[in-house]
Amino acid sequence: MLKRVGKRVVFPLMLALVVSAAFAAGSYFKGSGTALGAAEPAMADRSEHAGIPSLRKLVERLKPSVVNIRVIQKVARSSFIPEMPIPEMRPFEDNPTAELFRRFQREWPTGRIPFPRFYRQGVGSGFIFSRDGLIVTNHHVVKGAEEIRVTLHDGRTYTAKVLGSDPKTDLALLKIEEKVELPAVTFADSDSIAPGDWVIAIGNPFGLGHTVTTGIVSGTGRSIGSGPYDNFIQTDASINPGNSGGPLFNLSGEVIGVNTAIFPHGQGIGFAIPVNMMRNIVASLNENGYVSRAWLGVQIQDVTPELAKAFDLKQAKGALVSGVLSESPADRAGIRRGDVIVEFAGEEVNNASALPRMVAKAAIGKEAKVRILRNSRPQEIAVTLGEMKKEARVAPNERDESGFRLGVRVRPLTKGEALRQDVKDGQGLQIIAIQPGSIALKGGLRVGDIIIEVNGKTVDTVESLRTEVVTAKKEKKMLVLVKRSAGHLYLSIPVA
Repeated sequence: MLKRVGKRVVFPLMLALVVSAAFAAGSYFKGSGTALGAAEPAMADRSEHAGIPSLRKLVERLKPSVVNIRVIQKVARSSFIPEMPIPEMRPFEDNPTAELFRRFQREWPTGRIPFPRFYRQGVGSGFIFSRDGLIVTNHHVVKGAEEIRVTLHDGRTYTAKVLGSDPKTDLALLKIEEKVELPAVTFADSDSIAPGDWVIAIGNPFGLGHTVTTGIVSGTGRSIGSGPYDNFIQTDASINPGNSGGPLFNLSGEVIGVNTAIFPHGQGIGFAIPVNMMRNIVASLNENGYVSRAWLGVQIQDVTPELAKAFDLKQAKGALVSGVLSESPADRAGIRRGDVIVEFAGEEVNNASALPRMVAKAAIGKEAKVRILRNSRPQEIAVTLGEMKKEARVAPNERDESGFRLGVRVRPLTKGEALRQDVKDGQGLQIIAIQPGSIALKGGLRVGDIIIEVNGKTVDTVESLRTEVVTAKKEKKMLVLVKRSAGHLYLSIPVA
């Protein structure tokens, strides 16, 4: 007992002595103007000298224009869970469940219990586009929403409706249904940003409420395969589920992008839609409820070094036309398969992914100058652009599949197959088998591909294909056109 008490008495005394000594030492050093007393101001001075100011005032100014979005979405009933039939019960009195099923039959006279509707809640972010309550967010945040609630920074909550949505760019425009006056964001010129610029992301990750993260612009003009109009800003500012639709600010407090996607297999890799693209789309959504885009009507692919060599091009640049849709603006203007588009409306076309964005922002019904390379010679063609209809699809920017050689079995198409595949009767050979380990397999040919041309010569029989392959080997150049799915694809064939 004494030992236990002794410890209780001695330890507090020792602790008091240590604390007293520490205060005395601190007073001594502070009084003498050395070491401990001067350390804290010196650190603060170094921080200010390093140019790292606090972002507190800027963030407090920006937060009121960023909103949290909660949606209630109806979940489709699984097809394998049908409505539940009520078992037929004979009214015998000794059955304890008879009354239960009689009650079911009174409430559901059809004899079937309807399957309940399921709902789920989603969360995202957005920002105030105009003072009268227009809100910008992502299409995937509000897709299928039956109810949308917008919560401001101060806790006020309003019901909102969708004015328009564009799946191709993943943008949506909402309108708060009540008459309000809200603090709207200001916009920067997203074309002026460059890797290394500091950015701030404000959003609602994981439903936690307003959260602020910072980082830099890692890259611009990124294509992540989400659609034909990919042109993302890449940033290392932390963007997580729930940030979707939120703004990406510069250090002047101006919006430069809309946070949209993250790279699932990496950390610190987020993507935002540039504000210059967003403003045109939002204006169209506000006016029409949908986005009206110009239409050229070509199928395109990148010009690889192998294709550049096959087409006798000096550079592997431009968009190679692998197909022209019938009665399209390009068809009427005279653009042909095999042309390489190098300039559109005064803008240089560096790759295939750039052309759809250029066409989309052009004026419908207006004439656009298109510079092409045909047989490696430059030409200029005037095209009157049409309007893209809902059923018309922009041809995918198909990547070149390297190589095609022997090691395949082919067969001619029947008339019915040619009609279904939209191939001229008597033309084309379909690949029905590829030899394992062959160069054809390594080169990217697939079973089901239809070989249309070899070096510009139509093939319609196995013998004609063999002849053209032999000729191509002698010329040391083989350019094959295949029909794959709904489009055409050029393949440059190394014939070493």
